[in-house]
Amino acid sequence: MSFANLAFSPQPDLLAPMAAEMRQPKPLHFLLLLATASLCALARTVKAAGGGGMPLVTAITKDAATSLYTAPLRDNRPLVLDLSGPIVWTTCDGPSHDTLDCSSHACMRAHRFQPPNCPQTGYGEPDARNRCKCTAQPHNPVSGDTASGDVTRVTLSANATDGKNPLYEVSFTAVASCAPGSLLAKLPAGAAGVAGLARSDLALQAQVADTQKVGSKFALCLPSAGSGAGVAIFGGGPLFLLPPGRTDVNATLAGYTPLRKHGESPGYYISADKGIAVNQARLQLGDGYGAPLVLGLCSTIPYTALRPDVYRAFIKAFDAATAERARITPAVAPFELCYNSTQLGSTRLGYAVPQIDLMLEGGRNWTVFGGNSMVQVSADTACLAFVEMKQGEADKQGESPAAVIGGFQMENNLLVFDEEKQRLGFSSLLWGRQTTCSNFNFTMAA
Repeated sequence: MSFANLAFSPQPDLLAPMAAEMRQPKPLHFLLLLATASLCALARTVKAAGGGGMPLVTAITKDAATSLYTAPLRDNRPLVLDLSGPIVWTTCDGPSHDTLDCSSHACMRAHRFQPPNCPQTGYGEPDARNRCKCTAQPHNPVSGDTASGDVTRVTLSANATDGKNPLYEVSFTAVASCAPGSLLAKLPAGAAGVAGLARSDLALQAQVADTQKVGSKFALCLPSAGSGAGVAIFGGGPLFLLPPGRTDVNATLAGYTPLRKHGESPGYYISADKGIAVNQARLQLGDGYGAPLVLGLCSTIPYTALRPDVYRAFIKAFDAATAERARITPAVAPFELCYNSTQLGSTRLGYAVPQIDLMLEGGRNWTVFGGNSMVQVSADTACLAFVEMKQGEADKQGESPAAVIGGFQMENNLLVFDEEKQRLGFSSLLWGRQTTCSNFNFTMAA
């Protein structure tokens, strides 16, 4: 008898015993098995709808025109990732959105941090029904503009993950501020707003932790230009990067350092309590090595900005350590030291230039190798990718951070912002592990 006959011409004598068996009462253990299977299927459905305690993953893209990093969180439209932003803000579709009441807890949270140069205002204003509607002041971190917008709820989406692949899409409700379209100026084309990631109850990662019942931490792995998508994981868990067989990057970080507060800022700060070294020689500042240096982290500036006193010592040290390297003059703005890149030599960690060590609290160094210190500005020219802090930002040197670490220096480094343990984990340049931030497998798991 052929398989075709079995498939399309079943014999009555073969089916009769099966039919009779189906009519018999099922034993209890069989019914329990069916019930368990049904509950598992139901649990899977609920898990997919509500997150079920799974970390969430999203892709990160570097915009070529602005050097900003975005994630497709709002109806697949990108939001700019801002480590200094305390809230999520986005353009809203017409006047039909619901506005939170002034007395709501979320409204009070929205007013905990005020944008730069923005005076403290009331929580809201009366609407047509004489109900006090909540407003906030969304801030564009690039243009410096601030607007006023209703505080509402929006739907954001990402994917649950096991650290190896996306598993299924998860949509969740988040508190956000509406913003006028004019506030999108200088953001990437198509961007719908900004996803604040600062140390605030209404920052994106805090809302993911609250709605998905996951850890209050997130991992950020920024991609370099033209290298494909980087990755962010919210809620903890492992992170595996291709090629297959690599260990969990989260479990093999180069070190941790405490997260610190700096004034009233909601951003992230760390302390270089042993200072900064170039070519393993510690910078001497002023009359000596000075107090511990406060370092900020900012994803919306392209390059690390150093306070003028630190910048001058840094440039002097790097210049001396590369005295025999062929210079390109005049240097390409905004940089001060540029080199003939054909004569620099290469390693697996980038150009063979002096390493820069941020000697951090806790005893670990965040080492910046050539891949994060030198930027290619033309076919045969590479420049030291550090700039001097603008005078307005550095007027009060006792209050200004010694440095604000920019996006380029964070690229292809895994950074883990752990609010639960109040610490920052860092991997150092992933090229040393023969992988990059663009090697997460975004193929949906079967």
